[in-house]
Formats: sequence, C-alpha cells, structure tokens
Amino acid sequence: MTTDSEHPPPGGRTPTPAGSQPAPTTKGNGNGAPTGYGAVFAVREFRPIFAAHILSVLGSVFAEVSLAVLVFRQTGSAILTALIFALGFLPYALSGILLSGIADRFPTRRVLVACDLLCAAFVAVMAVPATPLAVLFVLRVSVSMITPLFTGTRAASLADILTGDVFVLGRSLVRIVGQSSQIIGYGVGGLVLVWLSPRTALLVTIGTFVSSALLLRFGTRDRPARVTGTGAMMRDSIGSAGRLFRDPRIRSLMLMWWVPPMFCVVAEGVAAPYADAAGAGSAGFGILLAAMPAGTVVGEVVAGTLLSPAARERIAIPLAGVSMLPFICFVAHPPLPLAIVLLLLTGVSTAYALGIDKWFVHDVPADMRGRAMSLLGAGIMTLQGVGMTVGGAVAEWVPPYAVIAGAGILGTLSVIPVLRSVRRSRPVGGSVSPAT
Repeated sequence: MTTDSEHPPPGGRTPTPAGSQPAPTTKGNGNGAPTGYGAVFAVREFRPIFAAHILSVLGSVFAEVSLAVLVFRQTGSAILTALIFALGFLPYALSGILLSGIADRFPTRRVLVACDLLCAAFVAVMAVPATPLAVLFVLRVSVSMITPLFTGTRAASLADILTGDVFVLGRSLVRIVGQSSQIIGYGVGGLVLVWLSPRTALLVTIGTFVSSALLLRFGTRDRPARVTGTGAMMRDSIGSAGRLFRDPRIRSLMLMWWVPPMFCVVAEGVAAPYADAAGAGSAGFGILLAAMPAGTVVGEVVAGTLLSPAARERIAIPLAGVSMLPFICFVAHPPLPLAIVLLLLTGVSTAYALGIDKWFVHDVPADMRGRAMSLLGAGIMTLQGVGMTVGGAVAEWVPPYAVIAGAGILGTLSVIPVLRSVRRSRPVGGSVSPAT
C-alpha cells in the first residue's frame, strides 16, 4: 500500500522565498462543502502533471516486472529476484537525507525533467543485451535514488499551483493513481511479457519516462527556485532534515504518515504464504495483494467526493487510530473471503491521508517544502521496506495469519502515542527556521 505525500493556511500566508513569485490561486472552499475532483482538473497546469505522473508510474511498474523476470531467467535465484524489488525501497532513506536539498535549490521544472531523463538513460543501459547482471543492480539503485527527489519535488510543486481544498484533492488523485497501478499495472506488465522479452519491454519504460519529461517541460510554468544557496548540497539536505525533525509538529505529522504504512504492508509481504495455506494459489495471492490498494482508492474517492474539508480533518486522527484494527481479527485465521474484506477495510481507513495532507503543507515553511516532501516520501517507502522484510522473516517461524494479527496489535499500540502527539502539537505554520 505504498503512499506517496502539501496548502497555505486559509486566510493566511506562508513564507515566500526571496525572488520567487506568489503561487497562482485556485479556488478552494476552505471548510465548506466538498469541492469535488472536477475542480482539480479545471486547473490547466495540473493536467500535464497528472498525465506525467501516470506515465512515470506505468514506467516504474514495467521496469520492476521486466527486471524481476529478466533476473530470474538469467539466474533462477529467488533471492536475487526479490532483491530487485527490495532495491526499490532501500535507497529511499539515503536519497531523502542526502539529495532533498536539490528540490528547493533548483527550479522545479528543471529538477523534474532532469529526473525523468536520467531514469530513461539508466533504463536504456539496462535494455542493452550486453549489460552485466551486476550493472543492472547498480542501475536499479540509481533509479531508486532519483525517485524520492522526483516525487518530493512534484509534491511540493502541487502546492505552487493548487490551494485550499483543491490542493488536497490533487494530492488525493496522485495517490489514487499510485494505488491503482498496484491493482492493474503488474497484471498488464505480466501480460506484455508474454509477447515481449524483458529487455524489449524496458523500451516501454524508456518511452514513458521521456513522454513524462516532455509533458512537464512544455506543460508547466518555469518557476524560480524556492531558495538560493552556495553551500554544500548534501550538508544542506542533512541540516534541513534535522531542522524538520526538531519541530514537534512536523515530526509528529511525519510519524503519522510513516507508522501505519510500515505495519500495514506486512500483510502484503506474507500474502503469498497466506494464500498458499488457504489453498487459493496464485489467484488468491493476486486478490489479497489488490485488496488494500482497492480499499484505499475507494476510501480516497468517497472522502474526497462526499466529505467537506472540515469533516476530513475531523476524522483523520480517529481513522488513523482504528486503521489497523481489522488486522487483529486475523488472530482467528479467517477464510480467504473474510481476509479480503478485512484488508479492504484497512485500505478504506487510509482516507485519513486527506486530512494530514492539509496539515503538513500548512506547517512546513514554503522554502523548505521540497525538502520536506522528499524526506516524507523517503521515510514512507523505507519503513514499508523494513516492515515487509521483518514480516516476511517472522513468517518463517510463525503462521502468516498470526504475523498479520501481530502487526495489527503492534501497529495500533505504536500509532496511539503518535496521534496524541499530533493532537498536542499546536499548528505552527512556519515554526521551522528557514534554510539559508
């Protein structure tokens, strides 16, 4: 259930970096009636960003499937095949800490286009038949290092073109695409590999990254960098991470983003042995994997369409608090249909993200937004990788249903103090010292 995560305060103003222009205002309704997703697509500049996001997601899915099949065919090793997937998670933390400064120090459009073109170049080398296996792994790490910078920069850019509730719904649409890709993308990728070799299928990935770069280059405005600076980039990135973590409000919101997904992903990590124990085979495995993403899409659409902005904020903390309770029901070793329903319920509960999206971008100073978003996304992905790895390791000795139930208990106990911290911390938009 990978999640990816931004709004100037209603009636207020966030700090604007020197030399930058005010963000264009889109109509939001504050805390009134629901705005609706149509208002997001009415913003001209959002449309190419959204289309580019779809292409980037599809490209990433095709790359993962193609590389996994390629490595398995060449080596026959399940461990090396799993490592290809793991390398999609592991570099996130390093990238989020060391490279996040790029997101604010350079113009947004330039960063996004450069990230897409670099990824296309790396995949092009992967597609060359003579490329050794060891180089494939290095290139996989390189693409994974770029991804947090790209997603963080794009997340911050949405706050430049969308405001109010329109911004929150724009972020929701980005997440819906990400979750839908897990439902559809891997299946389509598998079908494509029936007709194409893995290296040929990588050409599709190159095309999606290049097309994304063209959409961003010619479909978005060229805005100046949020900050100017001449210091060492990595030192600035590390220092910014420290300033963000020292702020109680921002730290608590980051933890609210990070903790539930870390435990929720455990169910996906043990889905294969659970389906096997239930005698459901690969079909049951696929349905289990799709259940939480499907629930997430339903929850986001319902909350974004039917609830007012104020209602979304009111339910955010209670919904996060109960999000992992369905996992605890796995202690009774439910049959596959009931297990699917429980995972769907967990997915639906992640609609709390619409509330904390607004809080996070409200409380992060505008000139640190790119770094904060890059760090946020890196933490989400890294901790999900940790959760999946630990859950899989425990499942070597403990039945899968007990692993899921344990994740529900530990996750709920872990998120309660985080939610108390979110309640206690007063919104302080701009309390973090701006970077120099």
